[in-house]
Amino acid sequence: MNMQPDSFVYDHILIRYGELSTKGKNRKDFIKRLHTNVRHALMMFPDIEIERTHDRMYIHLNGSDPFAIKPYLEKVFGISSFSFALRVDSDIEAIKQAVLTLAQTQEPKTFKVAARRSDKQFPMISDEINRAVASIVLKNTEWKVNVRQPQVKIEIEVHTQDTYIMTDKYPGAGGYPVGVGGKAMVMLSGGIDSPIASYLTMKRGVAIECVHYASPPYTSMQAREKVLELARLLAPYQGHILVHIVPFTDLQLAIYEHCEESYAITIMRRMMYRIAERLAQKQNCLAIVNGESIGQVASQTLESMHTINAVTSMPIIRPVATMDKVEIIDLARKVGTYETSIQPWEDCCTIFTPKNPVTKPTIRRAEALERRFDFETLLEACVEQTESVHVYPTKPAEEEVSDLF
Repeated sequence: MNMQPDSFVYDHILIRYGELSTKGKNRKDFIKRLHTNVRHALMMFPDIEIERTHDRMYIHLNGSDPFAIKPYLEKVFGISSFSFALRVDSDIEAIKQAVLTLAQTQEPKTFKVAARRSDKQFPMISDEINRAVASIVLKNTEWKVNVRQPQVKIEIEVHTQDTYIMTDKYPGAGGYPVGVGGKAMVMLSGGIDSPIASYLTMKRGVAIECVHYASPPYTSMQAREKVLELARLLAPYQGHILVHIVPFTDLQLAIYEHCEESYAITIMRRMMYRIAERLAQKQNCLAIVNGESIGQVASQTLESMHTINAVTSMPIIRPVATMDKVEIIDLARKVGTYETSIQPWEDCCTIFTPKNPVTKPTIRRAEALERRFDFETLLEACVEQTESVHVYPTKPAEEEVSDLF
């Protein structure tokens, strides 16, 4: 690994918890899950060791480059922030010497010392530590103190046995550790919204599997690969994602043959929910998630949602329901899914969109149209012929392992 100029100073990474501090009696379970998720995210760094406590987690680097670990750690939900750290004995002389050595390895800067004592038995209060450390740096280097806008903020955390010295704080992904909130089935299209719904669901601690509806030959292999690439971009947030690809062509054609065109999208979405529910039940998922945003298209009016929801008793979660398109696009750019989402490969929803879809469908009319054909047999065929694809962060879509559901 290529080492950054000052990375040799650090021997640990200190991880601060986010919302875990609010979890009361469940806190231990949340920290245990976070420890597991961090370990899985950093499996390519075999030399590291991970230690967890009630308020911090520590990665013992054992020679690994913290700058190489940083991009992986940034995608682990449940982390508020993290810092590269140097661990020394909780002794003021050891602390002073370590900070001085750190300053002497860099160009002169303005700085501020901010100490915090977890160990209240330490013989110096925080302000006394700040003054002692700043004094030795000022006497032996050309560094200058600036308490308002320092170029470097030297943070010192004093614990009973060990003290951690840090100069940078990197933001974590926030949220809860993936898996503490159960598992949900996400309806993943090739658009902008559903990948962001997936991201936000994982951020709340819910693990996901995905279901995608393909209608070959009307939808192309490129559309399938696009969806698998979106799953690959999301996979680092939970380690890997299982994508269920449903052959939807026969059922979709039957809908357009037997139902009024204006109701086609409504009936199609009702069928998708039925399939998602059956897959979710088989996979022990507790909810269905999608990327619907209120009023964005005809099938996302409140009347449409009410009529479509009627086919399932499972909870339906819509993480982007109240976000406007600009907000969703901004988040997609941040997460890194936007450029893939806008690739021009259409899914079954966009290809079969009617000219004048109904915006206020009723359950009574939808049920009457569904009685015109044997959709149950077609639904069962869809579920039985579903292909399940395991998607990992480091593998291109064409290399994934797949099997029939």
